[in-house]
Amino acid sequence: MNAAWAELRKARRSRLPWVTALAFAVAAGFGGLVMFILQDLRRARAFGLLGTKATLTGGTADWPAYFTLLAQSIAVGGAVLFGVIVIWTFGREFSQDTLKDLLALPTARTTIVGAKFAVVAVWCGLLTLQTYLLGLVIGAAIGLPGWSAATAAGGLADVLLASAMTIALVTPFAFAASVGRGYLAGIGVMFLTVFLAQVIALLGYGAYFPWSVPALATGIAGADHDPPGPLGYALVVLVGGAGTVGIALWWKHADQDR
Repeated sequence: MNAAWAELRKARRSRLPWVTALAFAVAAGFGGLVMFILQDLRRARAFGLLGTKATLTGGTADWPAYFTLLAQSIAVGGAVLFGVIVIWTFGREFSQDTLKDLLALPTARTTIVGAKFAVVAVWCGLLTLQTYLLGLVIGAAIGLPGWSAATAAGGLADVLLASAMTIALVTPFAFAASVGRGYLAGIGVMFLTVFLAQVIALLGYGAYFPWSVPALATGIAGADHDPPGPLGYALVVLVGGAGTVGIALWWKHADQDR
């Protein structure tokens, strides 16, 4: 608990929580704007939100569609924003030269790693709930049809599932930031996996690449593509477990020379 409290204070004194909260607020707002445009294209053109020759097809403006859009925002945007959070949480100790001070404390290294992951999980979970709750407010404000308690519960489940998978998949970024002793290695691995997730999904093999699974599970590829099967979800769990165990073992056994 003391280790978790120390990590929480580090996060609270940083500007990153405000930046990530603003980013997800923008994502929810953009989703609401898309729904507002789809409600009435003529009205959108009158407000200058859509060009006279521009059209939006294949979308519906209702609560299920909005919840799907929020889940997709978490799956796609979370791969970067959740990744930045976990990279900052682990990489800051090396970039700010506080690692030796941290390891000199009478606290097990694995306890420190566990505290960091706990704070990351809570942080990302709060951002997910913020996105969902803001979506409820925006959807009610623009009068989306199709509301029901079952729809809201299903939408929450989809958002939480996308968030949980994305959180699991960013754990290797923490390992890269630690092995690389700073932010750059983690950022490089993050951008590489995000790029590969897009390319491999376009080639039709996204269901077998863990970092493509959350987006595909939210239906971002369209109704013509099947969602990932049990193997895809198992790979996500495997990556999350391997990333967590790997970084715990590295922090426990690696020599720290600075």
